[in-house]
Amino acid sequence: MKKRSDTDIEQSGEPRARDLGILFAGTTGPLNAITDVAGVTVGHTTLISGGGKLKVGSGPVRTGVTAIHPRGKVCDPVFAAWYALNGNGEMTGTTWVEESGFLEGPVLITNTHSAGVTRDATIEWQFANSLFDPLPDNPDVFWSLPVVGETYDGNLNDINGFHVTKKHVFDALESATAGRVSEGNVGGGTGMICHQFKGGIGTASRQVTISDRACTVGVLVQANHGSRATLTIAGVPLGEKLSDLMPKFRPLDRDTGSIIVIVATDAPLLPHQLKRIAKRVPIGISRVGGYGANSSGDIFLAFSTANSGAGARKGMVKTEMLPNDAISPLFLATAEATEEAIVNALVAAKTMVGINGNTVHALPQDRLIEILKAENRICSSRC
Repeated sequence: MKKRSDTDIEQSGEPRARDLGILFAGTTGPLNAITDVAGVTVGHTTLISGGGKLKVGSGPVRTGVTAIHPRGKVCDPVFAAWYALNGNGEMTGTTWVEESGFLEGPVLITNTHSAGVTRDATIEWQFANSLFDPLPDNPDVFWSLPVVGETYDGNLNDINGFHVTKKHVFDALESATAGRVSEGNVGGGTGMICHQFKGGIGTASRQVTISDRACTVGVLVQANHGSRATLTIAGVPLGEKLSDLMPKFRPLDRDTGSIIVIVATDAPLLPHQLKRIAKRVPIGISRVGGYGANSSGDIFLAFSTANSGAGARKGMVKTEMLPNDAISPLFLATAEATEEAIVNALVAAKTMVGINGNTVHALPQDRLIEILKAENRICSSRC
């Protein structure tokens, strides 16, 4: 089975939305990625093999796993919150996030039918690497409720062949690094479809200053949602202008699929404030034409890397927080970064042929640039 590495993708020189000159609002971080938030690392395992007719258990395989560590490979829980716009999907572990206000380990994203093995493998990996804080009165007790999000890749992938294994999850967790994040047909996004073009993983970031403090918001999406009719980029409706290159294997008017969005920030926010951040993700989704259709799982998690040590099991904990009156710039940054991350996923993704010859086309970049130029939504030099 071919496993595509992050190095392979970096060497391929795949463009991002700003490389095409697409105009976005806001100031990005140096990498324009979730890893602009110090400490955050991302790893992918990408599984691509076989072709032709579906043979359950054999392939074709078009799937993978993406892992996000809030503080790298350490045990230091972060304040977190989650929110669902439309709940036709799954994100495990969020009951405890909601109750406790903490995310206690990595976040993983995969396909719908591999969420279970991914969750279980994450527990085993945490235990094997001692990435947990033992109970003070019973150090031999360990329990974990990992956060695993999913979207459905069964139009391209042998999803009922269960090709994601424990080793693949371990590989994604172990390979996670800071720096540039691979996008498009990688990791959990390998077999995903966005606005009926090829979708997948995308990321972006924004930097804002609040009370003389520099703050970063980073977003990573697994985009597998949306209809062509509503697709909008840089404020330009594209449904009629890019109405061809449609998938042939499902009704053209059916808006299916899901989107998982992970928001990271170094701004000192408490869980109730992070809930408010997560609720702003749909603004960014809507800018690209998503609207939370009935069959879509639109599920979001936000965490803050500030307040290291706040998850300590004993002693008095002191925390820092921004006042509510100061956090509106973070709301806007979240919306802007979400919008750009989705477009980055579309731009990076390549045409893919999956089970039974099912074909999902890449967003045609040359035609997109021509359309946006006509609307004065392209800048002449790299944005």
